[in-house]
Amino acid sequence: MHALLGIIYHSLGGVASGSFYMPFNKVKGWAWESFWIVGGLFSWLIVPPIAAYLTIPGFFDIILASSPQIFALTFTLGLCWGIGGLTYGLGVRYLGMSLGNSVVLGFCSAFGAIVPSIYYNINPTAGKVSFTDMLASSGGQLVLVGVVVCLVGIALCGYAGMLKEGELSEEDQKKSVAEFSLVKGLVIAILSGILSSFFNFGIEAGKTMAESAALLPDYLFEGSSHLFQNNVSFVVILWGGLTTNLIWTTILSLKNKSYKDFGNKSTPIRNNILFSALAGTTWFLQFFFYGMGESKLGNGASSWILHMSTIILTANMWGIYRNEWKGVAPKTKWTITIGIAVIIVSVVIVGLGNAM
Repeated sequence: MHALLGIIYHSLGGVASGSFYMPFNKVKGWAWESFWIVGGLFSWLIVPPIAAYLTIPGFFDIILASSPQIFALTFTLGLCWGIGGLTYGLGVRYLGMSLGNSVVLGFCSAFGAIVPSIYYNINPTAGKVSFTDMLASSGGQLVLVGVVVCLVGIALCGYAGMLKEGELSEEDQKKSVAEFSLVKGLVIAILSGILSSFFNFGIEAGKTMAESAALLPDYLFEGSSHLFQNNVSFVVILWGGLTTNLIWTTILSLKNKSYKDFGNKSTPIRNNILFSALAGTTWFLQFFFYGMGESKLGNGASSWILHMSTIILTANMWGIYRNEWKGVAPKTKWTITIGIAVIIVSVVIVGLGNAM
């Protein structure tokens, strides 16, 4: 039952993450950095403490009581993840929902799922699963098979994107992705995928804060403190993400004078803020549900790959909805379809491995 609930929670988080960029497409007349930071304020500053307060009322006392070393490491890993989140937005901007997410999350899946277990081989920790432990158990082996299968599916999705790039004219490409740029987008997406995995490391670094939250009396219902324990460490990780993105978007805003967007009455200011806020809130929901799933499955390869796979599936569905594959050859359509199917199979494999 725990495994099933974990899969459901991770799937909800993946759907939220794979969908968050859609409201940004409704923003009119604003520069990228303008709507990105508005959404970010909701993702990283406003919504996380509200969620923490509603589920773990004593969350701030836990943060204050944590050691300076744990706080600093968690925050620093959030800074690194923030660069990944920043470039994630740029990757989708230049590659589109389908190809951008497939490349970014392919690297993010591999690093986020495998590196923590390798770390615990180097620094053994009680209660943590090392890479050797995974290799030694049938369930762990099946999880690793699922990781490999997922990466194969991701590679197929990426290959489909490259086929598309070779088939469509520049004009046709820009009909679905206004600023399409394969080389620029791939470089940014690879960087983003590697750095985005640091969120997973941040969860590990802030685990003592989450464990303290789990020991508090249940506030909402029986087991609620355990279920929502990660909302505490998320606040600190996301402060790091906010810092990185705020610095960069401020630089761009001053350079491009795009700060004028917020007073430009020729644009739908209120709607732009609302859509940006919706995008930011939806992005945070991925972490909210990921934390719930992690409380059921742990923060190993299973949790991470399930989360990443569902994001890729959702993003590709939105890509199809937005006609990002319109006009391509049947071979390309079949390639993206098979890639998505392989990712679905990987989710099933990981789920079975975790249940063993």
